[in-house]
Amino acid sequence: MTKRAAVILAGGKGKRFQSANGKWQDKALAKLNGKPLLVHAINSVQDIVEEIVVVVDNNELRTNQYRDTLNKFEIKNASIVIDLKVRNLSGPLIAILTGLKSTHADYCITIPADVPMLSRKVAEYLFDEINGSLITVPMWPNGRLETLLMVLERQTTLEITEVLCQLGRSRPDDIIRGTQKALFASPLGKIKELDPELRSFVNINTPEDLSLLQPRQGQGMCAENVRLDLGVLPIWEIQQLATASLKRDVGDFLEASETFSGCAIELENKDLFFWAAIAWENKGKSLLSMHGQDRNRELTDEAEASLLKAAQNYGSEAEAYLYNRCFVLAERAKANKSWCELQVEKMASK
Repeated sequence: MTKRAAVILAGGKGKRFQSANGKWQDKALAKLNGKPLLVHAINSVQDIVEEIVVVVDNNELRTNQYRDTLNKFEIKNASIVIDLKVRNLSGPLIAILTGLKSTHADYCITIPADVPMLSRKVAEYLFDEINGSLITVPMWPNGRLETLLMVLERQTTLEITEVLCQLGRSRPDDIIRGTQKALFASPLGKIKELDPELRSFVNINTPEDLSLLQPRQGQGMCAENVRLDLGVLPIWEIQQLATASLKRDVGDFLEASETFSGCAIELENKDLFFWAAIAWENKGKSLLSMHGQDRNRELTDEAEASLLKAAQNYGSEAEAYLYNRCFVLAERAKANKSWCELQVEKMASK
């Protein structure tokens, strides 16, 4: 039997929720209709998953308050886990990694604690629609993604997330880019039939939002889902990128760059542009680290060439997203492309 779990992301700082001169308020414990937002988020999926994991940052007081809250509202099938320590990273990607490692479910839905009105029917729909993809995520007609409200095939996305964290990438939308196979569910299609007022997308950022309860406003009329398939993901080769990163961390820059290079060529040959770009980019970074030890023009030239190849692959990735109307992901890829090109410009000017 397919097992489902929910990962409640409850470790945020809630900066926009704070008053200018007041005491810090934990947004997840702010009350809506007499119940904390955290409890609303849990209740929205409690009956459709076998397990619930609440992910919290490393704060003992906060952890105890959440545990007391679960007891007070008699929530039995939820556990609290603390964010893993990964390099120098923090934020929702680490929380997602922590949640995925804390359950053995086949599929997980991630839910921010400040999304209190998720429809059970919408959550079930996101689970059902994954159907051969690795991830289901709502995407508005303008390409904006509900990045933290998504269903993931746990085992593969866990491996992807671990590699991304080892490589120092902290954006949660990189998980989507890394899967190669995703279902982008339009909130204006079947989701709106299930939730006519789109209250599932009410997000509490400020105290005023508790009274407004205003869902996001999606521009455009497109009600069609988009199923993205950019190729078969070779997990072993992806894991080799993490291995190369570990070599670089201990100062073995030459072997790291060679491993990155071999992966880059294989991934590029398979038109896996996101991962090929990451491999070329990290080869360039490894060579630049070697250059710091040994001022060698040949190393600089090779690093420049690697970064330009990374930029080229990020550009191809952006084109694939534009073709599929995934405009925000296209902008992310273009931003990565620009960063690589800027590094080359800086090296050329020295």
